[in-house]
Amino acid sequence: MKLICGVDEAGRGPLAGPVFAAAVILDPGRPIAGLADSKKLTPRRRETLAFEIRACATAWAVASASVEEIDSVNILQATLLAMRRAVEQLAVVPRQVLVDGVHRPRLSVPVRAVVRGDATVAAIAAASILAKVARDAEMLALHRLHPEYGFDRHKGYPTLAHLAALRAHGVSAVHRRSFAPVRGLLENRER
Repeated sequence: MKLICGVDEAGRGPLAGPVFAAAVILDPGRPIAGLADSKKLTPRRRETLAFEIRACATAWAVASASVEEIDSVNILQATLLAMRRAVEQLAVVPRQVLVDGVHRPRLSVPVRAVVRGDATVAAIAAASILAKVARDAEMLALHRLHPEYGFDRHKGYPTLAHLAALRAHGVSAVHRRSFAPVRGLLENRER
């Protein structure tokens, strides 16, 4: 068995919440139909596929980097940290790691970046689905704590409704202070 691991992230662009990454080693003997970039799937389809991935994969893991880590080291470094954590949590050590995009986390195994990997590599597509499902669940949990921001609808992305809620209610503990719209609000309040 080759033990190729696919890795992808979810949540680099939002103004709130952690960034998530998943690592998946698919079992060639248990193929999963319908794997695709998580952004191209409906929430219900992602949930169904996530269940199947967790049941059929040789190994899988999901990890995150916190809002504090994002603000401390920047979103790219926090994303790479979440990716490294996901790979290191795998129950099986992969022979090679394929990461969606152009950036690669530092790992003890060979890593290759694959542009548009979530659309072309099944293991990366599976990782994109697990990361997105985990992050969406976290944003629903944060919505229960902070319903005034509407995280259940926009998942922390900078929609007009989210920006309006930020202006109306201020910055919460789950907002990324290093991101320009949030930082701008904080700077204006301090003046």
